[in-house]
Amino acid sequence: MTRLSVNINKVALLRNSRGGELPNLLQVARDCEAFGAQGITVHPRPDQRHIRYDDIPALRKIVTTEFNIEGNPAPEFMQMVLDNPPHQCTLVPDTNDQLTSDHGWDTVRHAAFCGKQLMNCTARTSGYRCLWILFQP
Repeated sequence: MTRLSVNINKVALLRNSRGGELPNLLQVARDCEAFGAQGITVHPRPDQRHIRYDDIPALRKIVTTEFNIEGNPAPEFMQMVLDNPPHQCTLVPDTNDQLTSDHGWDTVRHAAFCGKQLMNCTARTSGYRCLWILFQP
């Protein structure tokens, strides 16, 4: 069981705000693992203000611990996850303009939608946890 998964979004935000590739996101992920992190978490957003969709394939190749991708299950996000299967995918109900994740799914109100996402992901993947839903009772 993963006890510490480091979210490297803010490192990517700093990189993006500076332009260029520093700090080096791949090296930060490697260092987090070397220092004892049992996982790396990323949350690419549609505006790509921190983790960008094009960061995902490179991170997937170098992360040796659990790789968790969080995001709103928009079609392009789900395709990116299916193209770059993580160990875990955490679906969150963010809006495109939301500053940060601050709530989970209302699993009663969104039961059909969440079930459909689970079935779609499960039918197209194998060998990893394809869906983990943050929920709000």
